[in-house]
Amino acid sequence: MATAGLVEARSTATTSSYIDIDSLISDDFSPYAHANSLVLATNNSSDPAIDLSTPLSRVLFDLQEIDSHIHTLTSRSALDILTYTSTQNAAAQRILSKVEEERARLNASYERLEKEVLVRHQKAVEAQTIAQRSWEVLRLGRAVQRVLNLARQFEVLISESGLGGTRVGKEDHGVLVRASISILSFRNIMSGEGEQLGRINLVRTLRGRVFEDGEARISDFARRVVREFSMNTLSPALGGASTTSAPTYREVEDSRARFTSAAHILYLLSPAPRIDGQKISRKDFEPEYLIRALQGYLQTAITSSSASIGRALGQLPTLDRALLETSARCQNVVALEALLRSIMAPEHPMVASEVPANIDTLTTDDDTSDEDDTSPTTKQPTENFLAILLNALDTASLPSYFWRSLASSLSTRVQEILNRGGISARTLRSQRDMVRAEIRECVLRGSRLPRTVTLGDARASAASKGEETVENWEREAAVMVGSVVGLLGR
Repeated sequence: MATAGLVEARSTATTSSYIDIDSLISDDFSPYAHANSLVLATNNSSDPAIDLSTPLSRVLFDLQEIDSHIHTLTSRSALDILTYTSTQNAAAQRILSKVEEERARLNASYERLEKEVLVRHQKAVEAQTIAQRSWEVLRLGRAVQRVLNLARQFEVLISESGLGGTRVGKEDHGVLVRASISILSFRNIMSGEGEQLGRINLVRTLRGRVFEDGEARISDFARRVVREFSMNTLSPALGGASTTSAPTYREVEDSRARFTSAAHILYLLSPAPRIDGQKISRKDFEPEYLIRALQGYLQTAITSSSASIGRALGQLPTLDRALLETSARCQNVVALEALLRSIMAPEHPMVASEVPANIDTLTTDDDTSDEDDTSPTTKQPTENFLAILLNALDTASLPSYFWRSLASSLSTRVQEILNRGGISARTLRSQRDMVRAEIRECVLRGSRLPRTVTLGDARASAASKGEETVENWEREAAVMVGSVVGLLGR
């Protein structure tokens, strides 16, 4: 408005003609440039003395003139200004009243909405929280009850099995397998509610004093059965080395069932970790406890045979007995292989069952449905324990693994005897033909499967008389002979 008044003032007679209004109101007006022009207009640029009072007076005069013109314009247009201001004020008051009405209506709507929705929502959230916590308490209580029932059932099974009693070796192995299933059930519960259940004193006590202690005792029983596995429990002694009579059919079956239960226990109790909260698949599951027990049994047999043969090679009169003991240990390995082949891996509750992808849809025909129910394509393929052990040892057969491991250890012992020299080395070199024959005979004896041990395949009826020989024993005999006699010819 001031700018319009100044423009209007230029057209009137009262406007000062010497004031450059256009330059003062332009957008690119610079006070520094205007002051500089005033100083140059009132002073000589070549004069070293500058008089600033004259341009300052000019500026003050211009301000007075502009102020007077503004006062003149406002006095002249006071009525219009007051009218315009009054009109704007009235319009603003009307708008304000409308806004106040809308604000009051909005506040009332919000208060009603808060009473009808927000308060009820808060109460619903509180009720949901209470219900959720009550459900968690109920679920946790049920889990504790299941754990308590499992603990009672487990203690009853341990008591019925006779584990830890005075009659060592007379434990009920079938009951111990069921006790192992109880341990897996407890693990399953703890894997689902472990964080909450682990904070309860009763559960911690049951886990330490009942389940963990019982699991250790059951595992020790199973490892002891595997460690004490011997052909003497399945067949008479070889070569008349012992006067014990042949075991009866009942004793053989009891020994097989006992070993089978021990293998099942070690398989079931082996750790089965969850992957991303899901059960581990059967193909990825590795029964660590079972493999370690069987590997320990084989390693003990190999180490004992290597030590006895190594001592006997230095004292040849004792070689017959050492080789006889070695062949007996190998027959134990052969029997172990036959037994493991007949033992199938049981269903593990902590391992996911893999359903075959190419299962045919059952038809509506009754006969076809009965055939599909019993067809092998709809059943979960099982794997025997022998395949699991051979895969862990990376070998084709246990007797081959036994003889080759024994041969690799005998080379070092023969070399030690030759390095020491003396009569032992000379006797060993002179009797190498006899040593060769006895070692071959040892491998032949050790690679025979007795009649009392039946294989779980078609080879069970292959030998109705005498004993069955494991395949490719000549190659294993050559490896054994080469590990001992091969060094004597150098």
